[in-house]
Amino acid sequence: MPAENVLEVHHLSKHVGQGGEHHIYILTGVELVVKPAQKIALIGESGSGKLTLLGILAGLDYGSDGAVHLLGHDLTALNEELGFVFQSFMLVPTLTALENVHLPAQLSGGEQQRVALARAFIGRPQILFADEPTGNLDCATGDRIADELFNLNRDFATTLILVTHDRQLAAFCERRLRLQDGRLEEVV
Repeated sequence: MPAENVLEVHHLSKHVGQGGEHHIYILTGVELVVKPAQKIALIGESGSGKLTLLGILAGLDYGSDGAVHLLGHDLTALNEELGFVFQSFMLVPTLTALENVHLPAQLSGGEQQRVALARAFIGRPQILFADEPTGNLDCATGDRIADELFNLNRDFATTLILVTHDRQLAAFCERRLRLQDGRLEEVV
């Protein structure tokens, strides 16, 4: 893979089910090349496979067929060069269940999302994957979180790959890719 690409996806498919005719394809023949510091929005209807694709790109899941190359390496294990911001606020494994329940209650949704962003960015990843980073927030707080994401992109040349239903957030990305019927297409 040429060094100028941080991510390359070739012929990626993902199916569920068993046996030939019983496969349900979520992704079919996905092709994608991502350059450093690009801002990419993955858009599409609910259930179109956006989160499945994001999970595969981040090394959290595997495709059924095809190849994913991240930073010049075949992606077969989770890489330290990645960060991930989930739509739902994930628990901190070093805290007790009570602490995990108690501490988030003291933080607003925006504060929780800022903590999630800081946690994902602490190692200065080259690529940051974000699932609906503004989805659970009011407009003003969502705008601040989006500004923080784009500032990190600008200041540290971090590639951003975002799943979003927010058209305004997607409009700030250089590339918008729509997932429909298992296929990925560039939106112009």
